[in-house]
Amino acid sequence: MSRSWHDLQSPATRASLYLRAASKRGISGDRLPDDGLRCFIPVQPGNLAAYRRLCHFTDDGRLPGTYPHIMAFTLQLQLMTAPGFPFPLLGLVHLHNRIEVLRPLGGIEGLRFAVYAHNLQAHAKGGTFDLVTEANDGIGLLWRETSRMLVRGLKLEGEAGEPADVEPEPLPEATRWYADSDIGRRYAKVCGDYNPIHLSAASARLFGFPTAIAHGMWSKAMALAALRGHLPHSGYAFEVDFRKPVRLPSEMVLSASEAGPVGALRLDGHAGVLHMVGRWAPL
Repeated sequence: MSRSWHDLQSPATRASLYLRAASKRGISGDRLPDDGLRCFIPVQPGNLAAYRRLCHFTDDGRLPGTYPHIMAFTLQLQLMTAPGFPFPLLGLVHLHNRIEVLRPLGGIEGLRFAVYAHNLQAHAKGGTFDLVTEANDGIGLLWRETSRMLVRGLKLEGEAGEPADVEPEPLPEATRWYADSDIGRRYAKVCGDYNPIHLSAASARLFGFPTAIAHGMWSKAMALAALRGHLPHSGYAFEVDFRKPVRLPSEMVLSASEAGPVGALRLDGHAGVLHMVGRWAPL
């Protein structure tokens, strides 16, 4: 498919994009746009330092593997709040996230990002699409992310499939952490994702949640930081499936395989609730 690219000097302001998001509540179509956005985005040292502190990454001279997601978040927001985008941002459910670190993320002052959506598929609860984000330096492709998003209530032709949630095998405990009641607000200040379901119990109840829930990408970042000794500096994929949301506050238990080229992880919470399963492998 031929994709039309829109090259930007900088993304729009987040405030304007959230106003767009708040004004769109219904599904307006069943086809994804054929265009994408591209933009060079510099690293902000203060934001990077805050992200490392919040997600427990050490400063080793390289960007954390999940940090390009933070850099590109406003560009992703702009794509999904554009007038031609058929699905409302509020209500999308993040089912799966895969990052690929193709080359070491060191010595980077900025990256040129490309963001687009494709692969619209029927699902038992509506439909899914993949939001793809690619980061390039002066040499070429450096990093890629694929986020699978669920659109509830979408009607599509074709067989509606929903993979069975297979219970993963037990794994040895790697570490545990406590997700306090304000982690959603603190992470939002760093990443820019001010979805009301993460900010307070009062705002989360407006969307059917009894308490605020943690950002899935915070949980993934915490897992990646804890398992950094299991992974090489580059040439790997790290992917997770988000299961049950983390209700705040809550204690998390991360279990994982031993260090090696291929491994698995799981994140459990109170009373045996499974929040996230994942895996890593060489590219």
